[in-house]
Amino acid sequence: MPELPEVETVRRGLNLTTLSQPIVGGDVLLERTIAYPSFTTDFLDGLRGRAIAQWQRRGKYLLAELVDATHQPAGYLGVHLRMTGQLRWLSQDDPLQKHCRVRLFFPENRELRFVDQRTFGQMWWVPSDRPPASIMTGLQALGPEPLSDDFSVDYFAKWLRDRQRPIKNALLDQSLVAGIGNIYADEALFLSGIRPQTLCARLKSRQIQRLYEAIRDVLQTAIAANGTTFSDFRDVQGTNGNYGGVAWVYNRDGEPCRVCSAPILRLKMAGRSAHYCQACQR
Repeated sequence: MPELPEVETVRRGLNLTTLSQPIVGGDVLLERTIAYPSFTTDFLDGLRGRAIAQWQRRGKYLLAELVDATHQPAGYLGVHLRMTGQLRWLSQDDPLQKHCRVRLFFPENRELRFVDQRTFGQMWWVPSDRPPASIMTGLQALGPEPLSDDFSVDYFAKWLRDRQRPIKNALLDQSLVAGIGNIYADEALFLSGIRPQTLCARLKSRQIQRLYEAIRDVLQTAIAANGTTFSDFRDVQGTNGNYGGVAWVYNRDGEPCRVCSAPILRLKMAGRSAHYCQACQR
C-alpha cells in the first residue's frame, strides 16, 4: 500500500502537471471506485468545468482543491490509493491499462487516469458547501502529520505511555500518527534499535526519542527517493520509487543485515508482516 512518501511523491507530481486546467469530461469504468456521490454521473457533473488549484495530502489521502471559471472555490476531488492505486498523467491516445478504473479528461488531449489492480482505491467529489471530512470520514480519525510540529516527542511519549500493545502495531494506528504503514514502521524501528514486539509501555524515554527521530528521518529519506516500489507503486509519470533498493529490513527476510550481517527475520503481527534484525534491535 502506498504510504506517506509515495502519496507525497504523487502529490508533488500532480502539482507539476494538472493545475489550472479545466476538467472537460470523464469516464468511470468501475462504479464502486466512486465512494461519493452515489451516482457516477453526479461525480462527473461535479467535476466538469472545474480546475484544480492545488493538491494537498492528509495522511495517505489526496485532496485536490477545485475552482470554477471565476477562480472561486468549487469543492474537492478526493483520492485514496489504498493497496495498488496509481494516478497517471497521460495522453488520451495512450493505450488504456487493463486495470484503469476512472478517466478524467483535460484540454490538449491530456487525461488523469486512476489505475487500480486490486480495486480497493476510492475517489470522492466533495461539494463546496461540505467540509471534506464530512464525506471522506476517514479524515476524522487521523492523528498529526509526522513531519509537522503537531507531532512532537512529548505528544508521542504521552500517547505511548501505559499502552499494552506492540510498538509495531501502534505505529500502524493512523490515530497516533498519519501516513505510516508497514514499510516505514519497520525501517524506523530498525534505525532506533527497537524490536517490533516491544510493548509501548516498556519503552524508555531515550528509546522513544530515538524512534521519534527515526520516523522523521526515514520518511524524509524516502520522500527524497520518490518513495518505494516493490510491486505496484508508480508516480504520475509511471516511474518507480527508489527507496526499496536501500531499505534496511523491509521485505529483506533471510538477507544479511546491512549493519551486522545477521539474517533479517520476518514475523506476523496482527495479520501484518514485521521485519527486523535480532542483533541490532533489542
